Amino acid sequence: MSAQPLAEAAASIASPAHPLAQQLGHPLAASAASLVQSVDWLAVAPPLIAAVVALGVLVADLFLPESRKNVLGWISVAGLAAAALMLLPLLDGDRATFCLTGAGSGTGAGPGSVTGAPRACSYAADHFTLVIQLLVLGGALLAALLSITTLDDDRRRVPPGEFWFLLLSATAGAALLPAARDLATLIVALEVASLPAFALVGIRHGDRRSAEAALKFFLSSVTATAVSLMGVSFVYASTGTLYLTQVAQRLPDTPGQLHTLAQTGVVLTLIGFAFKTAAVPFHFWVPDTYVGAPLPVAAYLSVVGKAVGFSGLILVTVVAFPSYADVWGPALAVLAALTMTVGNVGALRQQATRARSAVRLLAWSSVGQAGYLLVPIAAAGYAKDAQKAIGSTVAYALMYAAVNLGAFAVAAVVGRGRAGNRISDYRGLYATNPVTALLMAFFLLCLAGLPPGIIGLFAKVTVFSAAVGAGLGWLAVVMAVNVVIALFYYLQWTALLFRAPEGETVRHRIPAPLTAAIALAGVAGVALSGAPQLVLRFAATGLF
Repeated sequence: MSAQPLAEAAASIASPAHPLAQQLGHPLAASAASLVQSVDWLAVAPPLIAAVVALGVLVADLFLPESRKNVLGWISVAGLAAAALMLLPLLDGDRATFCLTGAGSGTGAGPGSVTGAPRACSYAADHFTLVIQLLVLGGALLAALLSITTLDDDRRRVPPGEFWFLLLSATAGAALLPAARDLATLIVALEVASLPAFALVGIRHGDRRSAEAALKFFLSSVTATAVSLMGVSFVYASTGTLYLTQVAQRLPDTPGQLHTLAQTGVVLTLIGFAFKTAAVPFHFWVPDTYVGAPLPVAAYLSVVGKAVGFSGLILVTVVAFPSYADVWGPALAVLAALTMTVGNVGALRQQATRARSAVRLLAWSSVGQAGYLLVPIAAAGYAKDAQKAIGSTVAYALMYAAVNLGAFAVAAVVGRGRAGNRISDYRGLYATNPVTALLMAFFLLCLAGLPPGIIGLFAKVTVFSAAVGAGLGWLAVVMAVNVVIALFYYLQWTALLFRAPEGETVRHRIPAPLTAAIALAGVAGVALSGAPQLVLRFAATGLF
């Protein structure tokens, strides 16, 4: 049956004069009619394009000869670029779809609200969604450029069709998650983003390290999902709704006999997302997973995987559980302090001559950076203006995404000539690849928060000010100490780039896709350093 006759039938049943409406009662019949609604295809276009291209790549893989498989990579890059471009038409205003349309749904006057009640929708393309989707699709695009070279070098052990299908599928889920405005869609998007990532980590045939990394990643993520689902079920049982805005309204008025159930649900949901953000003590899977995975997959997880976890954590805390800010605010503050400390100490302990020490240091560094990202979210539990605090996290995430992907891209260049990818292998890089060495130094200084990486310094200052503004002086002190710790290993690595090389110098040939990835990351970092104030303004304006 086509949509038009179906809508007419539903409207006919909803009419008070219809016998079925008289038998069932008009409000119930009206709710049946409300199930038929139009879909805002423009709003859902970014994740939808990624999903459609994923299916197209999988089908095309069946018909392409082995010599033409590299076409799949460029199709995937084009699809990700098209998905990112579809964000432009959405900048004119907030959009929402899959919304409740019956009485009391919160629809009516105003952009998403009536009589002050928030609109209950499952998908919202607001400013927060667009910023995170830009981060996700841009990060996936750079990871895809890195992957083209990696697949050319390691085609025998990495099947191209399956790889691109999994990468695009994970990206589709990651782009869907920041738009989710009900708990069910949030969990589904989280799993769509996570499940393909397990396979990506262990996709290299015959690699025991890759298989072990995938297993650790899988077990930790499944545990997080189970905990999150239990928490969501408790919240639903307490409030009778899955929509985030309605959960926020009903949680404060939970009946006394359900109060303990609601508290337990909030705590379990937060613990589940703490796993996804690699917060300490739920970080144990990160170093081995990054080392065992193909380098582009590690780069993808370090940026897009974190964006998924942090956007989900922001939605459940600030949007769904604001009435429990006295619970999640202190908890996230403690997690932030532990995460940044353990991550930076772990990075500091890495030995330069150890095999794959460069990737392992970046892994521990990403744990430390996750601690910084948690600080403004914790501050939102104390601050009067939660959006401003959350804007600091979003601004920091944008900076981190650009420069961290750039650092992984340079690691991919060095790894082509030296399979061990030790930190000591970067000694004398300036003598063989001056531009690459300068960009690597810029990326590391951005991560450290030192000039000329102005965007790194600016991002750390905004996070620091968010903690001070919320009255979390002790957390600001912990952050300052950790910034000093991080300076040591970032500067040590940077200095190594410009030392005289030992032995015979090896010039690293850089393929075009890898050159494009490094150049894009460098341009993004330099542009953000040139106008750092625009980042916070763009990230913090009208998030929700």
